[in-house]
Amino acid sequence: MEFVHFLNSHLLDPSVGGKRLYRDMVEQAIHAEACGFRGVGIPEHHLLNILLIPSPLQMAVKVAAHTKHVELMTSICQLPIRDMRVFAGEVVQAQALCDGRLMLGVGKGAFGFETGRLDVPMEETQKRFRESLAVLETLLTKEEVSWAGDYYTFPPLTVMPRPEDPIPLMLAVMAPQGIEDAARRGYHVQTTPLGASNDILKEQVSAFHRGKAASGVTGTRLSLQRGLYLARDKADAAEKIALAHAYYARFDNVFGGPGIVENGIIKALPRKQTIEELGANILICGADEMIDRLAEYAELGIDEVITSSNFGQDQTETLQMMDRFAEQVMPHLRAMKHKAA
Repeated sequence: MEFVHFLNSHLLDPSVGGKRLYRDMVEQAIHAEACGFRGVGIPEHHLLNILLIPSPLQMAVKVAAHTKHVELMTSICQLPIRDMRVFAGEVVQAQALCDGRLMLGVGKGAFGFETGRLDVPMEETQKRFRESLAVLETLLTKEEVSWAGDYYTFPPLTVMPRPEDPIPLMLAVMAPQGIEDAARRGYHVQTTPLGASNDILKEQVSAFHRGKAASGVTGTRLSLQRGLYLARDKADAAEKIALAHAYYARFDNVFGGPGIVENGIIKALPRKQTIEELGANILICGADEMIDRLAEYAELGIDEVITSSNFGQDQTETLQMMDRFAEQVMPHLRAMKHKAA
């Protein structure tokens, strides 16, 4: 099993400002490479103060300039809010500037407030995504492409420059049926149960393996994002679980919630899920428990875990946690992998 460090780019205190926020994210990415993470995950969101990276490709290029081998995984680029004719060229440019290290994760978007403010109603995002993905793949693989669809109509054109390296595509999907369909079509898949139980997680993983088996394609990866923090002790774990619960009070507001956002700040709303229930689902615990629970993930056939580790704690705590995780947990999971191989 491998690990990807997710750049939780939260601006919970707006006075921190973008300069410090992105300096911290780049520092985390550099540290992830030093700690031995396979890659870094780069989100995309707009107009609100969590997961705030408006241009994931731009961030990927910045990180690539300061690292040597870590994979740059977009997590994810939202296709429905973009013009694929422009985006395809940006992808080719980013892959060239990242020295071929880009893993292009794409999806339909998750926050209705965000897509709605960008004139894409949430109920249209799935259909727009399907056509956008088809347009993007065609533009990246063929010259003199024309199109006549529901959302794109254009005469022949060629995206320049042409790709020189393969640009792997990873689809972000949460619903088991959608995961199975993506895997059957031969895509890498990125998913997450968010704060839900392991039963939901197992349904997602099983769906991927059904689809992969039906596809006959080898080498496709299942990347699963999970809240994860290797705590120093029980008190530290309790503190971080409480922070995670407070974070989800904001996340829930814009993910399927009413989308109450004022001056870019998401309002925290009461949650039905208790702190104790959330703590039982996500991975915030000591080393022994972390190893045992991740071993279950490995046995399920999860190829890599995208570690979502920042819930509002300061930068120093995050970097120190990454060190502990690399020293106390990652070697055990990699030893299991080698033994199984």
